[in-house]
Amino acid sequence: MIANILGTIGRTLRESLGNVGFAVRSFAGLLRVSPGAMRRPGLISEQIHFIGNYSLVIIVVSGLFVGMVLGLQGYITLTPYGAEQKLGQVVALALVRELGPVVTALLFAGRAGTSLTAQIGLMKAGEQLSAMEMMAINPIQRVLAPRFWAGVIAMPVLATIFSAVGVLGGYLVGVQLIGVDEGAFWSQMQANVDVRADILNGVVKSVVFGIAVTFTALFQGYHADPTPEDVSRATTRTVVISSLMIWGLDFVMTALMFNK
Repeated sequence: MIANILGTIGRTLRESLGNVGFAVRSFAGLLRVSPGAMRRPGLISEQIHFIGNYSLVIIVVSGLFVGMVLGLQGYITLTPYGAEQKLGQVVALALVRELGPVVTALLFAGRAGTSLTAQIGLMKAGEQLSAMEMMAINPIQRVLAPRFWAGVIAMPVLATIFSAVGVLGGYLVGVQLIGVDEGAFWSQMQANVDVRADILNGVVKSVVFGIAVTFTALFQGYHADPTPEDVSRATTRTVVISSLMIWGLDFVMTALMFNK
């Protein structure tokens, strides 16, 4: 009984390590062919439009409501301590440090990540990638690399928009609706939000999330079996794996960046 349990655990660990190693080799191969994709910037800009513009509505709407909730909850929390003038600082730090990159990455995985996985999986099922190989075209360089770099570029831009709109939402609730002093709201934000320690670290987080989510989506689509059933399962795996990676990476980077 114990031997069977240990054997199952051992096989699971071996398969997991094998999958991780395969993913690392695939990532290295993607980086190796990236210079060739960089020579065709039109492909990357086209994918930035597909990934970024089509995700913009959900990013803006979500950022606005998240900022409004932060403004309301922040005011309720700060008022008993007579610190409601700090509302701008609280809203801005929460957005640029954590909620902006993390929530944007989760939305990015749900919208753009699943779309990329389905797109690549259907191209494989339709034998379009095999046709490229028959014509001596590297599908990783022609199809995957432009989408990967487009996701890496689009992710920090979307996170910045999310944070900016979130601050606007906090201003609308805190200043316009509740009545916090407008000068105090903006001055506290300006005085206590540091460009390098807060904003730049948030941008670094969003770039790392963009790399993780975009590669996961492309990897799942490219290595899915060419059947509709497995393509649909690959899109589900993209959301699950990306979400877990986002939370894990966020904890590690937060511990490294803000551990003073």
